[in-house]
Amino acid sequence: MRLNMAWKSWISNECGKHLLLLLWLAVNVWLFWKTFILYYSGPQYYYLHRMLGLGLCISRASASVLNLNCSLVLLPVCRTLLAFLRGSQKVASRKARRLLDKSKTFHAACGVTVCIFSVVHVAAHMVNILNFSARYSEDFPSLNVAHYKGEDPRLIIFTTVPGVTGILMVLILFLMFTASSYSIRVSNYDIFWYTHNLFIVFYILLLLHVAGGALKYQSNVEAHRPGCFSPNKTLQVRRLKPEPLPESHLERSHEDFLKPQPHVEDNFGSVCKEEPHFKSHFPETWLWVSGPLCLYCAERLYRYFRNSRPVTIVSVTSLPCDVIEVRMVKKDFKARPGQYIVLQCPSISTFESHPFTLTVCPTEKRTTFGVHLRVLGDWTKQFKELLLSKSTPDSEILPIVQQRRYPTLYIDGPFGSPSEEVFNYEVSLCVAGGIGVTPFASVLHTLLDEWRHFKLRRLYLIWVCREIQSFYWFADLLCALHQKLWQENRPDYLNIKLYLSRTDGIQNLIGERYRALNSRLIIGRPRWKLLFEEISKCNRQKNVGVFCCGPKEISKTLHKLSNSTSSSGTTFEYNKESFS
Repeated sequence: MRLNMAWKSWISNECGKHLLLLLWLAVNVWLFWKTFILYYSGPQYYYLHRMLGLGLCISRASASVLNLNCSLVLLPVCRTLLAFLRGSQKVASRKARRLLDKSKTFHAACGVTVCIFSVVHVAAHMVNILNFSARYSEDFPSLNVAHYKGEDPRLIIFTTVPGVTGILMVLILFLMFTASSYSIRVSNYDIFWYTHNLFIVFYILLLLHVAGGALKYQSNVEAHRPGCFSPNKTLQVRRLKPEPLPESHLERSHEDFLKPQPHVEDNFGSVCKEEPHFKSHFPETWLWVSGPLCLYCAERLYRYFRNSRPVTIVSVTSLPCDVIEVRMVKKDFKARPGQYIVLQCPSISTFESHPFTLTVCPTEKRTTFGVHLRVLGDWTKQFKELLLSKSTPDSEILPIVQQRRYPTLYIDGPFGSPSEEVFNYEVSLCVAGGIGVTPFASVLHTLLDEWRHFKLRRLYLIWVCREIQSFYWFADLLCALHQKLWQENRPDYLNIKLYLSRTDGIQNLIGERYRALNSRLIIGRPRWKLLFEEISKCNRQKNVGVFCCGPKEISKTLHKLSNSTSSSGTTFEYNKESFS
């Protein structure tokens, strides 16, 4: 029984993404192998393969993998498309919609694959360049990239379009890859943002790179079978002089070297009808990349026109622990609880923008929407200085509403996130660490407006903070919702547990109106296993949606517990909040 429950939990949380991963890996392996075999044994590449050897096969096989992943890497960053698929219910299955939450991970996987196979591709082409120089063919001048035998390989690299564009693309990939590391993204997000936008230059260079036409195929295989005899020219030893063999090949017999390739075997002795003709391939990369690239450009254009009008900032509130709340209004702006927007302030930076979860969504009765942001980096620090005048000494205890002239602010979005699925479970568990509570604040606001219209029948909210003042961010909201549910005879609908991880200083929320929250305030860290067991016993044979926005340690623990067995037959489906 326990084994069946463990298997059921694993299927709910892991099966979909692992199947997608296996499919993606299988397509990459198939493409690599198919292209390798084509260039190794294809008759149209016989003479080119004789000149370049395995370097040709590996360079082209890795190029096929690069084509696939350079096209796929763009799809996860089409945020509007992902939000449409999630919100319009075009993807009916909840498990399939949850795969959309892995878009960031899939984007990173494709990016790493592009970097790895770029190294393989470059290494193979370095061998090809050496062979072009050393094995210059006087019989087939059009097949050569080198201008003469023994030409300096460096000259070939720096005087050809594929060589120059290849060097620039490798440099861009190196900058993008190194700047994408977690340490750089945390310490200096600007470096990550600006280097990542070099992808525009990368794709332009990619389209130019494949247009060089360095590698050519034989276009008249029917009239000139590989290995056929030409009465006007001896094509046996003269065509390509063999290079000295490495010692590892000396053990092979003389007959092995004389044995022709399968597609050539039947052509010895036959007379060529004409000389071989060579042509450059049509750039296949254009076929791979054009669709996703046009889709991405169309989406960016749509987002540009949609967000061309600035928002009107209604109010700015300074909250404890260096947090500010910004309330805004914009005509025809619609959003769902759990979604996020991207803020862009020209007074700080013309191009730089940052994502923030909506804590208040517009409704039929309320046109305003808002975000809570914590001052952590240079951008948020400058943004706070533009929004607020100098704070008074007690601004760390009580919120202060500032009324002044605000800077111009643009928003992009809204975009989808896993928190939208909270209402699609009968029971949901929301776990937040510090400012990570913001995705669930919009959920609480929606429930405060009307909680009966949703499938959700029980909500567990666990909020962990280091400082007691952090709970003031949404203390009034929690109290108002708690009071409303008690008045409507549903006290078990919302289960709140607040954890204060630091025990020094004040250990209670000050104020009589916060009495309900003080009774749910626990000093210390949550005992996650006991909490899961308690929730499991109260919700037997049900699917519980687990939503997390917080530190990695908490996320890993919740993920592990969601995959564990439950004696009550309860299945926990894990959803992790992340910005695409």
